[in-house]
Amino acid sequence: MKKQEKIFFVENLTAELSSAKSFVLVNFAGLSVKAQQELKLRLQETGAKMIVVKNTLLKRAGEQAKIDSKILSDSVLSGQTAVIIGEKDPLAYIQVLGKFAVPQMKVGIVEGIFQNPEALAKLAALPGRDILLGQLLGTLTSPIQNLVGTLQNPIQKLIYVLNGGE
Repeated sequence: MKKQEKIFFVENLTAELSSAKSFVLVNFAGLSVKAQQELKLRLQETGAKMIVVKNTLLKRAGEQAKIDSKILSDSVLSGQTAVIIGEKDPLAYIQVLGKFAVPQMKVGIVEGIFQNPEALAKLAALPGRDILLGQLLGTLTSPIQNLVGTLQNPIQKLIYVLNGGE
């Protein structure tokens, strides 16, 4: 990459990092080209994109975007690094990353909160947003359904007695 291209790349990456609600840094060493293409395709389906970037350029863009210094540390920015930037639901693309064995999640920002690798692994293990909403709805409606069943039970017994046990 020429110097002018690097400057343009850093400016674009700075803009993307500044506007992103969530992003994750991954180490994609050992990921074959075919697996990398498959990962990019699945990430696109969730509204996320994967950008392979040199660590020095990422550090410059991160400093310009005023990203947390924990993310820009030399221990994190080592090896082969890619940035996964999510535009929609952050859990969706983190779950996709969790299903792939090779890209190791380094650190990330999810909804503005710093996440270490352990927290990202826990987020990847969570069920999808729709399933979580369904579980919440079931939990909220369960007491109401039990109350309705309890109130209907004496009425059914009364009808049974009035009908003479038929």
